[in-house]
Amino acid sequence: MASHRRSGMSDAAAAALLVVAAALLMSTASGGVVPPRVPAVIVFGDSTMDTGNNNAIRTPLRADFPPYGRDMPGGPHPTGRFGNGRLPPDLISDALGLPPLVPAYLDPAYGMEDFARGVCFASAGTGIDNATADVLVSASTTIVSAYYITTCCSIYCGRGRILPSPAFTIGDPTVIPLWKEVEYYEDYQHRLRAHLGRSRAAAIIRGALHVVSIGTNDFLENYFLFATGRFAQFTVAEFEDFLVAGARVFLARIHGLGARRVTFAGLAAIGCLSLERTTNELRGRGGGCVEEYNDVAKSYNAKVKAMVRGLRDEFPKLRIAFVSVYESFLNIINDPAKYGLENVEEGCCATGKFEMGIMCNEDAPMTCDDADKFLFWDAFHPTEKVNRLMANHTLQVCYQEGVL
Repeated sequence: MASHRRSGMSDAAAAALLVVAAALLMSTASGGVVPPRVPAVIVFGDSTMDTGNNNAIRTPLRADFPPYGRDMPGGPHPTGRFGNGRLPPDLISDALGLPPLVPAYLDPAYGMEDFARGVCFASAGTGIDNATADVLVSASTTIVSAYYITTCCSIYCGRGRILPSPAFTIGDPTVIPLWKEVEYYEDYQHRLRAHLGRSRAAAIIRGALHVVSIGTNDFLENYFLFATGRFAQFTVAEFEDFLVAGARVFLARIHGLGARRVTFAGLAAIGCLSLERTTNELRGRGGGCVEEYNDVAKSYNAKVKAMVRGLRDEFPKLRIAFVSVYESFLNIINDPAKYGLENVEEGCCATGKFEMGIMCNEDAPMTCDDADKFLFWDAFHPTEKVNRLMANHTLQVCYQEGVL
């Protein structure tokens, strides 16, 4: 495995990256500076979107330490983003002529001048179901979580480093639930009005692109992990319906608060995440994708797509698009060479089989030299290269569906 984890980028891979980068630079005037197509990018969701909010809360679900952020613009900088570099909202913002990084709302380094052009309320580990945000402190997982943290650190942290600060205590709140993200959005609007005036603030909210990606944790860290009791309360199909109803309430709420341009991402092929492949292997089923989880993702996506269609009918001024990432994700897995990738089964960090968060740290062995050859950065999250592909896909859908 070592050989394919440490080779350089091929000319074909570099060319593919340039093509994608060119697609993202949607110039409206030759040779001129591209004006922003929207006044701001506003972000909700989970670790696929979290640009650093979890840094500000007491949780083990964080990424504000190396090697996270090692390929950030300007050099290595762990910002709390779960990846080697930028996330889809950053790349979307950049492509639309806005700042190249979307700041986290809880990051004290930023103020309203920054947030007026982009803001992120997302929190790694959260879900549509409020119970998902409390998975690590639920009665059924407290002991498991303590064992996980203790064991991981005894193996990987090294040199007396137990957890990235601030320390986590079992029983603390874990991550930001979706309802709290909406509360932060309301607080943000209040502050924006105070900063710019009611009229300008309303124009920013109305014109901003709202980017939402959430739902994976509801299935993988909640329902299928038997962590909250939802598995006993609902069948899988009923839980899908429960989540779709929750997503609809959320979308209607932000529409009521002024959002008019919205993208809502479906689930990827969640059974093909590196961690799920490893789990499948440990269960004696081989190291392939967990097709049961992929089938659930497809079923859920179809329901979300229908829900989004219904919202468009109900709210004529709401320009909302369902972004299907399942097929794009599978295309990458089935034909990695087309995208300049060599490994679509393991993450770049450490062994790539199960490490993420505190287990993906600078003392972990075997971390690859070139993340651009990998689909996954850690066992759960994509590399910046793949995030760029997903950002490009989101923008294409936005233009096709009239959101932009």
